[in-house]
Amino acid sequence: MSDGYYSSKKTDDICEDVCGQGPRAALSMSRLRCILRGFDLKTYIFMFVVVPTCVFGIYLHGQKISYFLRPLWESPPKPFIEIPHYFHENMSMESLCRLHGWGIRESPRRVYDAVLFSNEVDVLTIRWNELYPYVTQFVLLESNSTFTGLPKPLLFASHRDKFKFIEPRLSYGMIGGRFQRGENPFVEEAYQRVALDQLLRIAGIEDDDLLIMSDVDEIPSAHTINLLRWCDDIPPILHLQLRNYLYSFEFFLDNKSWRASVHRYQSKTRYAHYRQTDQLLSDAGWHCSFCFRYISEFVFKMKAYSHYDRVRFSHYLDPKRIQDVICKGSDLFDMLPEEYTFKEIIGKLGPIPRSYSGVHLPAFLLNNADKYRYLLPGNCKREAASG
Repeated sequence: MSDGYYSSKKTDDICEDVCGQGPRAALSMSRLRCILRGFDLKTYIFMFVVVPTCVFGIYLHGQKISYFLRPLWESPPKPFIEIPHYFHENMSMESLCRLHGWGIRESPRRVYDAVLFSNEVDVLTIRWNELYPYVTQFVLLESNSTFTGLPKPLLFASHRDKFKFIEPRLSYGMIGGRFQRGENPFVEEAYQRVALDQLLRIAGIEDDDLLIMSDVDEIPSAHTINLLRWCDDIPPILHLQLRNYLYSFEFFLDNKSWRASVHRYQSKTRYAHYRQTDQLLSDAGWHCSFCFRYISEFVFKMKAYSHYDRVRFSHYLDPKRIQDVICKGSDLFDMLPEEYTFKEIIGKLGPIPRSYSGVHLPAFLLNNADKYRYLLPGNCKREAASG
């Protein structure tokens, strides 16, 4: 009580003693002591152990957290209308077309297979041998730049002698990269796909020819393309459902690869690698992602392709780590499955189960098993570097 004024507010002797006294540095330290004096041990542990640990954990695994929580903010895309796919080697083409609800043509359509090439020499060899009997013209565009703006050797040009069997049907083009470092890689990818449109016109594609739009490692089966070139009244655009493999045909992931497509070409057709229709032809081939012979090819692809942002730490590119990941069937980028429901995410957690089936694989691969042994079950060890 002082001059009729009373305050019940408690004070701290230390805080009262230093208020307005001493040099500024000492005053600041004393005030900090005042603040911290009111905290107990649990609060200290929370502030200096739990919070930093959580921040560091988010830094390391933030991408995993966002992928796991994806179902909370993103709905699955509209489902495809899946078309049943029938095939048997002892059936006539007329019977197969009728079974699909299509007519039969008097003569087959011409077929153009167009790809952007990076460094998949072995997979390209398997692809072109699979499709060789039914493709009119093979169209390949190569750049001296990766999608991420890195200089790239013209690998197809240096291995062209391996593809003499398709030389009379080959339209090869080379495009100079723009080398825009730091740019969104999908911009460079789109730039190269526009150039591929021009190369197709130079190659002589015409209306109602069939055009296969897919990456090199998205391989339509030969009988699928033969069916589509012979049958009348097929959809103008048809996505192909491919069996999805990782690293080799030992690690079967799922049947959800759909980006490959076949078009009845029109003058307005533009080469693309995204969803362009709701129609999906079931079981139409194979997608073998990161199916390389050499560890050095894995490193190159990880740094070169459009999702380079997934290489968040330099140790991801360590050859020993890459080899371990390949043999375990784990993810190169330490990511969670890209799914839209918690059930599917949880169902795919962990390494991919091994498959021991060599049934229904590309014929050229099996006929040359010794040369491509690394792509078959039980052969996960890779060579260090090419050349």
